[in-house]
Amino acid sequence: MSVNGRPLHARIQSFKFRHRIWWPIIAGISAMCLVFAMGIAGYMLIEGWGFVDSAYMVVITLSTVGYTEVNPLSEQGRIFTATLILCGVGGFAYLVGSFTQLLVEGRVQLLLGRRRMQKLIGKLSNHYVVCGFGRIGSTVARQILKEGHPVVVIDKDPEIVEQLEAEGFLYVSGDATSDEVLQSAGLMEANSLISALTQEAANVYVTLTARQLNPKLNIIARADHESHVSRLERAGANRVVLPTLIGGLRMAQSVLRPTVTNLLEIALRGNMELQMEEFLVCAQSPLVGKLLKDTAIRPKYNAIIIAIKKASGEMVFNPGPDTTLEVGDTLVTVGKPELLRKLNTACVLREN
Repeated sequence: MSVNGRPLHARIQSFKFRHRIWWPIIAGISAMCLVFAMGIAGYMLIEGWGFVDSAYMVVITLSTVGYTEVNPLSEQGRIFTATLILCGVGGFAYLVGSFTQLLVEGRVQLLLGRRRMQKLIGKLSNHYVVCGFGRIGSTVARQILKEGHPVVVIDKDPEIVEQLEAEGFLYVSGDATSDEVLQSAGLMEANSLISALTQEAANVYVTLTARQLNPKLNIIARADHESHVSRLERAGANRVVLPTLIGGLRMAQSVLRPTVTNLLEIALRGNMELQMEEFLVCAQSPLVGKLLKDTAIRPKYNAIIIAIKKASGEMVFNPGPDTTLEVGDTLVTVGKPELLRKLNTACVLREN
């Protein structure tokens, strides 16, 4: 059975997940309502009473007030009444126990805390969503946060959720393959999504779902094997990263070209002396239409333009002084962090 093209059991599971804190109480109230409805129907069928008399009999039975029966009961009616009492008392005990557990375990405070966090996430825009806080995802999230950009992490492991809360991350506890979980992480307003889950199939599903929800989203996906790259790209990933391949290449380069590798590591880590950065030339930038030699980027900010990625995707390495800057060009620069920040402000560049 399906509703609006989606299986009914999937909708029930989704509702249960969204209201997981209140679910025991919701289940208890639903059970009591079911017992009440079955009690009315039972008296009407067994004893032939009207709706009002049946409803009144159910109320005085379940409340155990001890009032006199509405009408004399038959033998079948007495058996039904005994069954009704057992079901009602059991349901009421479950409801009281669930409410007590809610208070004792501090779930109300947890609910309020999650609501506050959800409000904070709802106010974000142009942020980054990281799916999975394992070895790869945690490194990505911490690096993005270190650069001063807002991050929302999605993970369903309770231990990792506690770690996220302890470290002060904005997070959503749940399955990243769920539409509702992705949307609760602010996917529609996000700049990029990084799918760093350990399971290959989950990364494909997250990529496919995120692309359908937000066609303009920049999606970076993790793959464990080169044969899976095309699959993730077909699912909608803008870029696919193979951590094992990158790690192996970095180790090989550290042996073959240690000086070059050290220089790149210094630039990418952004220490006090050198940083590699990229900037997108927007329409209001005064650099639009100028030759590279007329921008005064090198003498004024001591920044080196090592490459320009054109809006068409063409990469121009070591651009010459007569290269014309255009709207949509991405400048790959190397320089001191403080001078690069001034360059960004002075030249009206928008960081990519």
